[in-house]
Amino acid sequence: MIRVCPLSALPPGEALRVDAEPPIAVFHTDDGEVFAVDDTCTHQDASLADGWLEGCEIECPLHASKFDLRTGAVDAPPAKLPIRTHTVHIEDDHICVELSDAQPNLPPGVTFGSKS
Repeated sequence: MIRVCPLSALPPGEALRVDAEPPIAVFHTDDGEVFAVDDTCTHQDASLADGWLEGCEIECPLHASKFDLRTGAVDAPPAKLPIRTHTVHIEDDHICVELSDAQPNLPPGVTFGSKS
């Protein structure tokens, strides 16, 4: 489990990139929900934490692929593969992320550590 930050340090509507392999993006929606997904778009190497958050959907800043933060499913191309989601816990008012055991869907040519 990764202890990310106090919940108050991530305002609603904002995202935070967390160093992991591969990197994780944590999103705090305007509705107060917190989600964690792999930060790398499955289409090309772009940080989803730098994208546009609307509701429970993140739009990649590079080519406008959209992903559902609840499921990781692709909502709009050009991405074809979903992003991996992670379980979020709020413990003592801190955001904690439990990393998924599933293999990440990384874009072509991108590898991270032993998970390539």
